[in-house]
Amino acid sequence: MTTRFTAVALLAVGLLAAVPVSAEVIGKADTAFKLIGRNHQVVVEAFDDPKVKGVTCFVSMARKGGLSGTLGLAEETSDASIACRQIGPIVFTAPIDADEEGEEVFQKRQSILFKRLNVVRFLDRKRNTLVYMSYSDKLIDGSPQNSVSAVAMMPWGNKAPGAVKTTK
Repeated sequence: MTTRFTAVALLAVGLLAAVPVSAEVIGKADTAFKLIGRNHQVVVEAFDDPKVKGVTCFVSMARKGGLSGTLGLAEETSDASIACRQIGPIVFTAPIDADEEGEEVFQKRQSILFKRLNVVRFLDRKRNTLVYMSYSDKLIDGSPQNSVSAVAMMPWGNKAPGAVKTTK
């Protein structure tokens, strides 16, 4: 009984650890008026890379309004854009996958069933760059719409040669 409980507990912890990070809403803009429910919107959210301290990604995506959008029943479009930036010294807090399949760093539901927005990180060792790609998938057919952003891993602060020094 104890062995079974331990195995279930370890599986649950493993699944929780694999859950991608959540995002913080930065802002939104209404794109179409809806009489009932919220308006159609474009929403900008930010999330920090869970394994790379010093990198934040900003994702903008369309959100349907109306009654179905307000209740979370609408299927969102596959339109999304991503911009990732170095916001501090880059520190790897855990090993990252460096193969051509990449590593999923963010995921957001885009319908009540089967559709998600995904962000995958790739490591371009030759150019010392982290590359982030956003795309949506669906159980049966995904969308070819995607967006990409790259973060060159550079020294942070005034340590870089030729860096501009500021005074307060």
